[in-house]
Order: sequence, then C-alpha cells, then structure tokens
Amino acid sequence: MFMPRALKVKRPVQGSSQVLNKKRKVDEEERKDEGSSATPVQKERAGEDTRTEDETVQAGADSAGFTERSVSEDGDKSAISDDDDDDEEEEEEPVKSFKKNQRWPEPGEPVCVMCGRYGEYICDSTDNDVCSLECKAKHLAQMGMGTGADVFDRKDKNGDERTQQPAVDTGGVCENEAGYSYREDGFISGLTDEQVTRIKQELGIQTQGSDVRRPIVEFEHCGFPATLSGNLKKAGYEAPTPVQMQMVPVGLTGRDVIASADTGSGKTVAFLLPVVVRALEKPAHSACSPLALILTPTRELAIQIERQAQELVMGLPNMRTALLVGGMPLPPQLHRLKSSIKIVIATPGRLLEILKQKAVQLDKVKVVVVDEVDTMLKMGFQQQVLEVLEQVPEERQTLLTSATIPKGTEDLAGRLVRDPVRIAIGERNQPCANVRQILLWVEEPSKKKKLFEILNDSKLYQPPVVVFVDCKLGADLLCEAVAKVTGLKTVAIHSDKSQWERNRILRGLLDGDFEVVISTGVLGRGLDLVNVRLVVNFDMPNTMDEYVHQVGRAGRLGHRGTAITFLNNNNKRLFLEVVNRVKPTGSILPPQLLNSPHLHEQQRRQRQKAKHGPDDVLVTKNNLLDIIRKHDRRKK
Repeated sequence: MFMPRALKVKRPVQGSSQVLNKKRKVDEEERKDEGSSATPVQKERAGEDTRTEDETVQAGADSAGFTERSVSEDGDKSAISDDDDDDEEEEEEPVKSFKKNQRWPEPGEPVCVMCGRYGEYICDSTDNDVCSLECKAKHLAQMGMGTGADVFDRKDKNGDERTQQPAVDTGGVCENEAGYSYREDGFISGLTDEQVTRIKQELGIQTQGSDVRRPIVEFEHCGFPATLSGNLKKAGYEAPTPVQMQMVPVGLTGRDVIASADTGSGKTVAFLLPVVVRALEKPAHSACSPLALILTPTRELAIQIERQAQELVMGLPNMRTALLVGGMPLPPQLHRLKSSIKIVIATPGRLLEILKQKAVQLDKVKVVVVDEVDTMLKMGFQQQVLEVLEQVPEERQTLLTSATIPKGTEDLAGRLVRDPVRIAIGERNQPCANVRQILLWVEEPSKKKKLFEILNDSKLYQPPVVVFVDCKLGADLLCEAVAKVTGLKTVAIHSDKSQWERNRILRGLLDGDFEVVISTGVLGRGLDLVNVRLVVNFDMPNTMDEYVHQVGRAGRLGHRGTAITFLNNNNKRLFLEVVNRVKPTGSILPPQLLNSPHLHEQQRRQRQKAKHGPDDVLVTKNNLLDIIRKHDRRKK
C-alpha cells in the first residue's frame, strides 16, 4: 500500500495485511482488559488469511469515510490487535491510519498533499506524499481512483511484497504494459502516400530524415496500454496536436528527434509519452539508477513537467518520478532517489550537485530529453548539459525540443544525436500564430503611463496580465507602481524570490488570484499559463528567440491571445529581426521603426552580405587556410 520513507523496519508477511493498526495512548489497565478479552479472537483469526484481509478492507473503507464513529471503532480494534503482537513489534511503528496521529513537518521535510502534515509515506498509486491511510484514501478519491474497500483491496491483492520491500523494484510490471511495442495502426498503414503528404501539408508538419514514421491521427492509433490511455483522457488529452501526431510515433520507435514547434503546441506530452513507454519496458536496475532523464532550464518548467508526468504514470506499477531542482531542500530529493525512481526531471546545476555526491547514477539511462534546447546549449548551460550527458550511455535515445532552434544551435544539437528525425511544425522560429502582436513605439519615460493606459482599457485588459521586464529591481519597482496607481492585485516574480514564494505566485496566477504579474524571464519559457490572454513586453527581450517565447505565453493550447511590446531606439540592434519575423504575421509595425535609419543600415548590410555570401562559415581544419586567404584579399 505504502512506501514508507524510513526503511529500517521490514514488516513480516502476515503483519503486512494489518497495516491499518495504530497505537493509541490509553491506560495500561484498559489495554490489559481489552487485550485479554480479545486474545482468543486473535488466535482464531491468526490462520484465516481471507478473513483478515476482509477486516483490513473494512478498516480501509471506514478510514475513507472520515466519520467520528469509524475513527473510534478502528481505534478500538487497533488497540486490541496491537496487544497480542506487542513483544514482536515493540521496535516497529505501524503505518498511521489517521492524520491526527501524524506530526507537523520540520523545515525541508516532505509535506502531505492533503493536510500539510509530515509526508511520511509515498502513495504507491500516485507517487505523492501522504501522512496516513486517511489522507491516502482521500487523495485517491480526489484523483478518481476509488475510495475505501475497493482501493485497499486492489492494492492488497497485488502488493504485499511491495509493502515488505518498498525500496527495491521487483519488476512487477503488468505483462500487457511491459510487453508494449509500437505498431503502426491499420488505418494509418492503409493511407496512401498522397494522403499522408496532404495531411502533413495541411497541418504544417515538416520532417527530415530516413524512414520517418507516418503521423497518427488519434492517440488510439498508438495502441497504448489501457491504464496509460485512461490517464491521457483523464488529463484532458482527447486528440493529438500536430507535433504530437508526428513526434509520438517517431519517439516510440526509439529514434532520436530534434523537434521545433510553436509555443503551447503540446511538445511536453509529445516527448513524455515515449519516455513513459520506454521506462515501462524494464524494471529499475537499482534504487538510484533511473531509466529516463529530462533536463530543463528553469525550476518552474521542471515542476510543471513532473506534474504532467505524474498524470500519465498514475496507476502504472513501479513508475515513480523524482524532481531535482535548485532552490528547494536537498535532503528530500536525495531520499526520493532511494525509491526505485524511473524518471528524473532536473535542472542541470542541481543534478550535477547530486551526481558529485554519487547519490544517483546515470549509467542505466535509456532515453534523454533536453527541453528548451536552444537555451540549454547556450554558454550559460552548455557546459553543464555536456557534463551530464557524458555520464549517460552513448546507446541512448535523445529527444531535443524547443519553440526556437537557431541554425547555430541546431548544428551543435546535431552532435548530440544519431541519425535524427527533424520535425518542424509551422514556420520555424516564428511567433505563435494564435497570438495577435501589437508593437508600440514608446520612449523610456512614457512606458509606465502607457502600461497604465492598457490596464485601464476595457478592450485590451483581460486579467491575469503578465508583464515582462528585463531586471529584478525593475520588476519590484514596477509592481509597486502598478498596485499603487491602478489598485489591481499585483505581484512580482523573479529569481531572487525563494522557490516556495515562486511556486505560490505561479499557483496564484493559474488560479486567478492575481490580476497582474510582473516577471523577469522566469515565466518566459515552457510554462502553460492557460488562463493568460494578455502579455505585455514592458522591456523588449534581448533576442528575438526570447521574444517568441514570451509572446507565446498568451496563446497556450490553441487559445487566442494578445501580446503588446514596447519598442524604442534602445532596441535598435533587433530592428531588422523584428521586421523580418513580425511583418509576415500581418502585424502593423510602428512608422518610427520602419523609418528608422538604424533599420535602413541593417537592411543595407544584409543585402551586401547576401551579395558576397555568408561569412559565418564553420571553421574546420580543412577550410581554415582558405578563410585566412579570403580575409587577406578583402583587406587589400
């Protein structure tokens, strides 16, 4: 039923069916009287496994009911049953049945997802921390997995061994799930090449590579195990998006992938499905050797990916995830790694810290995902990512995804994969088509006034609004100004905030608790801010790739949104890229930008560069001398 965090006690097999017993503080005389009267009953039931299991199921049903009567009855039964085995289990501590018997957590300790007490146990069905059987039953009921007798009966039939040895994965994977392999559905095989080409053209799917699998049209065409298919539907994934149609079948066949698709197009599920299926194939080799690794640049994105992964693996046996990110206490993360983890979601810095402590080994990893690969392969993360990948076997599947993959980054990414399938959805490196882009020429002193006008405009203002700025101090100051002038409930989020505070703000944003959120780039990538319809770039991002990601926060999961960007001569370095990327979308550009001498100079240089050929040639041993001679001739 449970995976206890403290593994020093191994309960005997006969005792494992009575994990609902709990010790109560009563007078010794009462315990003796109750114990003496109940001892014959205990002896009669000692050899009747079936009746004992029925009592356990009934106790589970009572604990799920949360009535005072069930609490008192279960407490009396447990006080009686404890007396008989008092000598044997004097050093053991039974699993707590009710939350009132659990203590409150110390700083850094895991917290129960239902009541906030010490999360002493890990629910084997959902991988969430719970404090007692009462909270487990309530949690499973909330997650739609039944309550009371049916929940505990299902777990008792499968998993007394799992309760006895929680830290060791015994390979208990259902045959139909472990034996899954992707086979092209008959409907997809029956399509002609012309029909497949037409489907890909209409959906904007472009592929490069050898022997590329045909796209699916429905998730049922993958033939997933019943539990995984049910989890997909419960999570709201009724029909695949274009990137999922193409990437899922390619990933399920074990091919390396470099995928580029719009922000909010469903890339996370597109790589999670192959990861989950690959992790199902084999049991974890040891407690600290995961089978899948997902790397992300930000903590918030890692938290979101783990939440989506838990939705997909719910109910799958021995499928546990671990979140390894900075800004959160290290000891709980180290303890989590001892629980036969199969999928690790991590930021590179924290993962390297844990690798140095030898608390996890990556030598058994079969599939690696690098999300937001364009950021991960920049100078800030590049060395860390390469250090991590050095510890992963070369015989692995690698999936690289992002909304923007520049040419230079794609060349570097190509060195991390073998015979990859390149997938691009829509126009490469372009802003999301669902977002209406408005560019306004606003000088620096007038920015705040213009923002206040937007927040007071009934046609534009749609809370919650995300406002992006370029520095942490600017976020705090602008937050104070907006709250004071407009009276709106405003909050600032940036990397100087604690992880707990950032998580609280992000939850509040998703729940609609805040009307305006002032953010640096921490909310700019990958996050599904599904209720955000308006984004304001108060400060223009430093690169157009970041611009694409930030405006994409307003058009998640097919919803339409608006992105307003303030522009002035401080951003002159990006004028040409702004015109080249935004003008094709039909957006109206400000005349100050189109008439700018900086733009005209950049256009002239671009024409001259096209005339003479590109200068950014990759330097190799073979062409080094030719490049030197070419530059010498130009000087003359």
